[in-house]
Amino acid sequence: MRKGFVLWLTGLPGSGKTTISGILKQQLQSRGLQVEILDGDEVRKNLSPNLGFSKEDREIHAKRVAYVSQLLARNGINVIVALISPYRSFRDNARAMIGEGFFEVWVKASPETCRQRDPKGLYKKASAGQISNLTGIQDTYEEPLNPELVVDTEARNVNECVNMILGLLKQYRYLSNHD
Repeated sequence: MRKGFVLWLTGLPGSGKTTISGILKQQLQSRGLQVEILDGDEVRKNLSPNLGFSKEDREIHAKRVAYVSQLLARNGINVIVALISPYRSFRDNARAMIGEGFFEVWVKASPETCRQRDPKGLYKKASAGQISNLTGIQDTYEEPLNPELVVDTEARNVNECVNMILGLLKQYRYLSNHD
């Protein structure tokens, strides 16, 4: 059995991680692959419900997501992680834990664009003082230095971004060139 891959989608809240993940999962499943999405918000509800949003709590959460990703990939399941993971050290830890088959994908969008999109109302709540530690507003987001791929959701539509990720998987032979 071949080890699965882990696509680690990182970016600001509202950059498009969840949207891309859903379409990407459909595309991969239509090619016969087994795929799981580990979305930061969904996983937090189940694996980390008692954690807050301090740097330490975020690190614990990211380590849990990396561990589950590694277990799934080790057993041939392909994983799409949609997690802000704002600190490079978190992503570096995930890369080290998962090893071969780990792909960091920066879902890039400016803070202004994310603020305009605001699909979950987080920026509005942060501006109103209802939440604190929002990445990109009150907390840091360290942009990836050497991701395997950058998908700019301001310059490209969601299908173009998904196709870029599929191209990455073909490049590393997780998909055939016929897919």
